[in-house]
This record gives sequence, C-alpha cells and structure tokens, in this order.
Amino acid sequence: MAGTIMPLTLFSRSPRSGKTSRSLWAIIPPQKVCYLIENIDSISFISFQLQQAINVGTKQHFEFSKQNINLKLRAPISRAVSKASPILEDIYEQKDLEFVLVDLLNHAGRYHDFTCVAVICDAIYYNVFDGAFFKRIDTVPFVMIVVEEYDDLLSPNFDILEALREARRDGCNMYIILLANGLQAARLLKFGDRHRVLDTRAKYIILHDYRLFHSDLHYLWKRIVNVIFLKHHRKIGSVAKSQAWFDLSTVPFPNPIKGVFVPRRVDLWKSGKFHYNTVPFADKTSNLNDEVLHVVYLDHVPSVVVVNSNETGQIGGVEIEIINTLSEKMNFRPKLYQPMNVELHKWGQKQPNGSFSGLLGEMVNGRADLALGNLQYTPYHLELIDLSIPYTSQCWTFLTPEALTDNSWKTLLLPFKLYMWIAVLLVLLITGTIFYGLARYQTYLHGLKRQEENEKADSKPVGLYLFGEIINSILYTYGMLLVVSLPKLPTGWSIRFLTGWYWLYCILLVVSYRASMTAILANPAPRVTIDTLVELAASKLTCGGWGIETKNFFQDSLDEIGQKISDRFEISNDPNIAADKVAQGTFAYYDNKNFLKYITVRRQNGFIMETIDNTTNFTSISTKSNNERNLHIMSDCVVNIPISIGFHKNSPLKPLTDIYITRIVEVGLVEKWLNDAMYTIKTLETNEEEIKALMNLKKLYGAFIALAIGYFLSVMCLIGELAHWNCVVKKDPNYDKYALHKYYEKINKKQ
Repeated sequence: MAGTIMPLTLFSRSPRSGKTSRSLWAIIPPQKVCYLIENIDSISFISFQLQQAINVGTKQHFEFSKQNINLKLRAPISRAVSKASPILEDIYEQKDLEFVLVDLLNHAGRYHDFTCVAVICDAIYYNVFDGAFFKRIDTVPFVMIVVEEYDDLLSPNFDILEALREARRDGCNMYIILLANGLQAARLLKFGDRHRVLDTRAKYIILHDYRLFHSDLHYLWKRIVNVIFLKHHRKIGSVAKSQAWFDLSTVPFPNPIKGVFVPRRVDLWKSGKFHYNTVPFADKTSNLNDEVLHVVYLDHVPSVVVVNSNETGQIGGVEIEIINTLSEKMNFRPKLYQPMNVELHKWGQKQPNGSFSGLLGEMVNGRADLALGNLQYTPYHLELIDLSIPYTSQCWTFLTPEALTDNSWKTLLLPFKLYMWIAVLLVLLITGTIFYGLARYQTYLHGLKRQEENEKADSKPVGLYLFGEIINSILYTYGMLLVVSLPKLPTGWSIRFLTGWYWLYCILLVVSYRASMTAILANPAPRVTIDTLVELAASKLTCGGWGIETKNFFQDSLDEIGQKISDRFEISNDPNIAADKVAQGTFAYYDNKNFLKYITVRRQNGFIMETIDNTTNFTSISTKSNNERNLHIMSDCVVNIPISIGFHKNSPLKPLTDIYITRIVEVGLVEKWLNDAMYTIKTLETNEEEIKALMNLKKLYGAFIALAIGYFLSVMCLIGELAHWNCVVKKDPNYDKYALHKYYEKINKKQ
C-alpha cells in the first residue's frame, strides 16, 4: 500500500500578531503517522507519533497547549506501528544521523534563510525524524514525504507528485533526501530536474552513495551544486576510543567533471561538532576560478555581430558585451563557438528523432553553458532552456515592399486633408450663394430708388452684374479664392463688407496652401507603403519568417488579422532569399526591427559592409533592377518581445547573472551597446531623394493632371455645344442663319 497524502492543517494564533499559520503537506506511510506543527512563536516543531492502532480513514482531533498557544490538528489516521528499523538500529540508538542533521541545519541557518525544508525519506530512515529532532531545530516549516521501497520515483504516483509540487509552491529551498536505495534517489533527482518539480537551485543534503556519481548522472551535478553528501563511517570495534563520524562532501563545481566524479570534502563531523567549521553551502557562482564556459552563439544583428577581417575574426554586439562584463565579474573565460551547419539550422528545430539541431541543440544536449543569439523570452524556449532576465525588448514587425506606382498625381490635394477640402468647398458654395442673394437684394433696392427719383431707365447699379446670376456669383467667388481681383467693385455696403472679409479669408487660406505645397514639392514624392497589420492582411503579399514557432505564433493568435496572416505564412529560413522576394513585391518578412533595418541598408547601398557581414572586403551584390521595389519596414509593431541570454536547463549561474544583468540595464550600458552595434548601419541609412530636395517632373504630376482635367471638361463642353447647335438650334423652325439676332430675340421673349 502506497503512502497517503495528508494536509496537515494547523490552526494556531500568535498572541502578538494574531496571524494563523499555513497548511503543510506530507506523505505518510501506513506504518507511521507524523504530525508536524509550525510554532510561529519560536516554539520547536513537535512530532506526534501514534502508538495506538486506529482504523484506516477515520478522523481524529488532538489538542496541544504550550505557552498559551492552542494548536489543533486534523488529519486522516492510518494504522500506526512504532518500531525502529533494524538496519539503522545502531545509528538510531546513537542518534548520530539525527545529530549531524540538526547541527548542519542550525549551522547553515546562520548564513542562509530557509523558507521551508522538504524531507524525502523511506521507512528505513523515517525514525531519524522523531520529536527530539524538531525540538532542536530552529523555527522553520517542514514538509515530510515518506516513500515506499518499491516506489518508482522516475515516475512517481499522484500523491508523491502532488507533495513534491506543493513543496515547490511553498518555496522550499532546502531538501533532505534520505533514501537507502541510491538508484531510487538518482531516479528522483532525474525526474525532478526533467520536469522542474525539484528546485535545483535549492540546498540539498543527500546520503553519500556511489550510484549517484555514475557518468549518466554527471549532468545533474552541473545543475545541483549546493549539495552536501553525508557519508557515515562506523567506529572501529577493536579501538576503544573510536567513534562514528560523518564525512561532508560536495560536488567539485565550477571545476568540470572529467571521467570520474570525485567529491570535494567540505567538513568532518565527529563527537557532536564540526572539525573545520566551514560555511556550509558556500556560494560557488560568484567566483568561477577562471574556468572555461562554452558559449554557443548565432550571428544576428544587433545581439551578435560577426566581423571578419583579413587577419582574424572579431565578434561584437550587445550580448557579447554582456558576456564580457559577466566574465569579469564572475571570473570565467568564455569560449565562443558556433554550432555545426549554423547557416542552415540557425536557432534549431526539433528533428524527427526527437533531438534538436542548431543553437538549441547545443543547449539541450549540454554541450554549451550559455547561448547568445537574440533568444526570445517565450514559453517555447523556457521549456527547453533557462533564460536570463530580459535585457531589452525588441519591436518585431514585417519588411514590406513599396509600391512601384506613386501618388504624385495627388500633389495638388496633399496640402490639405479631406475634411479641410470639404470645408473649403462648403465655404465657397455658401459664400457664393450669399453674394448672389445680396446682389439680388441690392438690385431690388436700386429699382425702388430709381422709381422714387425718376432716374433714367438705362441706369444700373455698378458691379452687381458680377453676382446677378448664381453661376457667375460662384465663379467670381472662386476667382477671389485664387486671388483674382474683381473687374469692378460692386455697390452696396453689405456686399463690400462681405467682399473685404472674404478677401482676408482667401489670403490666409492661400498662404497656408502655398506653404504646405512648397514643403511637399521640396521633399521626396510620397511613397505608397504598408504600415499596419490591417493593410498587410488586406494586401495579397505572402508573409514569412524563421521557424515553425513563428508560424504557430500567428496561428494561435486570437486576433482575426493574425489568423489571416497565418493562412498565407511561409517558413523562410534564409533572410537574403526573403529580402529578394520582398524586393520583387510578393513577400513580407518577419523579424526584429533592427535586423530588418540591417537588411534594408545593405540592399540600398548595394554592398555588404565589412563591419557588419561575414566578408573580408566590400563585396558587390546584385544591383537593383528597375522592376524591384524599395524595402520598407512597417511602422506598427506586431509585438514587443523581451530578449534574453540562454542557459542550460536549471543552470546554477542564472540567479547571479540576473542580478548583474539588472545592474547593467539600470546604468544604461545595454542602450549604449545597442547604439554602438547599430552605428554603422545608421550612418549608411541614406536616401538620395531625401538628400537632394530638387524639383522634378514627377512632383508636378498634379498640375498636369489638373490641366488635363480642364482640357477634358472644355472639350466635353465644346462637344455638347456643337451637338446642341446642330441637333436643336438648326432644326428650329425659327432658325435663320442670315438673321440670327431675330432668332435669339424670339427665344428670349419666350423665356
């Protein structure tokens, strides 16, 4: 029968704070039931061992009172048997193992803070943890997990797994593993490391067993480095003064394990005290003793920039500067190398046989300690490796082609927005109508005045004929808008006042239009580009990027636009080929904005810069043909992704490097290194059209289009007039080509 998971619910209140302590979990075998109580007022942990056999599954309540604190426990009780194991009979009687654990925990507690201690033991070592053990330990919560000898800890049962997860969630940073079967302990460590159930960066106390040091387990001791192995030495029977003692050893980190695992002695425990009295669990990452760390890298601007000269190759970039800084602070030597077939595999993908290629393959297989290459802080990468705290956040977007056709024909309309043109048109129509109304009113007043003063019939008001008809009124109002003076100033003060203020409006409007038009003509012609995801989804461009993970990112998107992009997303592992497709106007390439700028600048300048690419000199590339598009980086960011440095899974280097990287970011070094990496690219990011603000025929397309529209309307009016003359006028019975004035007099009389 397997152990039973038991929530040890503790109800205790402190006389000072009134706070209630938390629940703890334990795995209890059928033979023993142990209750652990956390005393929040510095009272030692108390272990109740039931001496009475009780039916399995019943619930009992126990009361305990000490120093005015009421503790109440509730747990399912199984049949209990209290009997020491004969295998540990002499150790149990002498309390050697119990005493060394107590001294080691109390001694380590002076230098480290333990939030929780997880004890994983079997029935053989169960009796070590009796009531006296917890009375001697400083106040700290315990989680006990007792396993059976037949439990397979490489695939633990549900109860054990839940207890291990609960210990991890409670933040236990000390593990005591006392298992008589070394293979069982090894399988537990392998399972905990593979599925991150155990906190490999916590402190460990493990019984010394040669089966833990097999070559297949050497990778574990590169991850679990804060460990102390307890090796018991029995007293020599023939020597009267001989005493049992314990040898305390640890892994040789940061020194590599070469062939045979040889533990490093930490201290000796004998006669109830430590011989050397050294600091247990001393930090092993702050000084790596000039050890060599293998660093795999991938050339990807701006994180890693490879520069090859005629003599030797140099590597720069933001992440290279970070590694150099970390190597100085942590005292190690980085050995940089690239994975095999890096141009083909790059970051790497999962192969049909389950292995990984490229940069990720080096990390998963344990051949590299650190990884550089613009690694995104994503769940996919976190499942395979550890990532440092992000040192920057990058804008990931698309490289899109510009349209070959431009909108130079809109030059006359570009100075004003649509709503501005609507407002100008409305003002023109309204003002022309007002002029027409005032002219009619002034004509009416002039007629009344003429009747009263008996003026001559042929006397007419001056200038009112300009606005006497609605069409003429709007035409002359439009002429004033174009700063064309009126032939005559109309009579009537109402029209004159309106004319004066309308002139002022026209002057302000024309000055604004001219200034905006001057700026447009002096600058390059506006380009037709794609700058939003909506525009990209509406286009017919095929989208692409590196790796299946990028495609999955768009497929898993909850946004409808992202789903549309994923439907025509293609995997493109070569950025140079992708850039050629973009220049042909059929493709959009997805990457970070800095890398896309590097690709754009390289194609604009027609050569690969020595300080950027893997060449020895300026190497000419294919020149731009007439039908190729200019490359444009979409202004909208699809997503801002954090970028980190990679470590192998459960690396002990991560906590300290996170501290140093945080300091590097805070002082602004990352931003400075980023500017240095992009400096050459930014200096070459030029455009001849932007430098030469000259007039050309393309910028005057709008004027020619306006003139062409005028010609077209005039011709259409001419055709209409000819059609009216031939089809209407000539066929009229009153038409006489020799007396046209009489024809028009008759027409006017009819009207």
